Parts: sequence; C-alpha cells; structure tokens
Amino acid sequence: MNIMEEKLKILLCEDDENLGTLTREYLEDKGFKAELFADGEAGYKAFLKGKYDICLLDVMMPKKDGYQLAQEIRAVNSDVPIIFLTAKALKEDILEGFKIGADDYITKPFSMEELVMRIEAILRRVKGKKGKEVTVYKIGKFTFDTQRQVLFTDDRSENLTTKESELLSLLCAHLNEILERNFALKTIWIDDNYFNARSMDVYITKLRKKLKEDPSIEIINIHGKGYKLIAPEVEPEE
Repeated sequence: MNIMEEKLKILLCEDDENLGTLTREYLEDKGFKAELFADGEAGYKAFLKGKYDICLLDVMMPKKDGYQLAQEIRAVNSDVPIIFLTAKALKEDILEGFKIGADDYITKPFSMEELVMRIEAILRRVKGKKGKEVTVYKIGKFTFDTQRQVLFTDDRSENLTTKESELLSLLCAHLNEILERNFALKTIWIDDNYFNARSMDVYITKLRKKLKEDPSIEIINIHGKGYKLIAPEVEPEE
C-alpha cells in the first residue's frame, strides 16, 4: 500500500438515492473517497467543513439546486473542479453551467466508466500543474501563474477558474501560433462534441475580457482551425 497516495476526496450531491449510492460505491471501488449528500444545502455545509478535490453536483436538487450550489462554492473556492450531473441536455442549461465556472458536465443516464474517465482527466490536469512544465508566463503587461491560476498586473490580480487557466496555458504554449480547436477540446474537455465546443467559445470570450486592458494582446479566431494568442512576448520562468 502506498502511504504517499492519499485517496482523492469527492463531494457528491445527488438527490436520487439509488443513483447517488450506486455512484458513491462505484467511485469508492475505484479508489476515491466519495461523500454523498442528498441536497444542495447539506452539500454546501459539507464543502465549507471539508477539503474536497472535486465536486460532482446534480443540477436538479431540493433546497438548493446545482447551479446555486456551484456559485456558492465558486465564491469561496475559485479552482476546485466542478462536474455537473444533469438530466437536461439543453444547450442553455449546459452553457449556464459553464458560465458559473463548471469544468465539465455529464448527461444522465451516464456510464460510470465515462464519469471516472472525466474525473481522472480533470484531476490529472490539475495535478500536472505541479511540475515540470512552465509555471509562469509573461503576456504583455500581464503575468500568468499557471500553478496558482492567477493573472496579475502591477496593480491587481484576478483568480482564474481551472478551465480558464488550462485554456490560457495552451494559448501561451502556442503563442503567435494556431492553437488547433480540436486539440484544445480533446486536451481540456476530453472530446470535441458540440456542447464542449460551445463551452470553449464561452471561455475564449471570458479570457478576451480579462486581457482587454492590454491592447497589444489579442485572441483571434482562425476560421475552421482554431485560435491564436497574439502578444509581444511570453517569457517562461521556472
């Protein structure tokens, strides 16, 4: 047994008792520590008390729905990954989730294997930041710390969500080159389906707003290919 490897802790909020129990048992079987709560209020109280590596939130829940819960979690923690479990596959609902700061969504009924694959992909990316890759980029007047997920200038700093940070990291790594749309989707969102592509557009718009105070920086659309971050320089720092 590896003492170094602590079990990753999952906050699971799901009001369907059968699905919740099944999901919790499956996740525990896969080596996670999952704690199940049947409504958003109980889930929020638990989040404030405990330290969780990732949150799985059902959208439709009593007392507090998944969107409200996610907003409250984001208010106290801007970077814990959030996955929505949703019975709705409506575009508007999914985009609403991404605007709040969700990292992914999975539509019910879902396969447990796919859920675990998505959890592992997100956690791998979050953990991957602790290492060998470039951790700080200079983009025009901004400094972007990928590890802390913070974008700052001389006089202010702004926390980024996990998705914003991952997308900006990819853009910085491909500075003044085309970042292929499909590559970005598969790296960050796992697959390049319509909803994920729309979600990426939402995040590109958010990043443009965050970078707009430096006119020398631009994220442009390359039709049919992807995006390009145009900036005078990016100096990697160790």
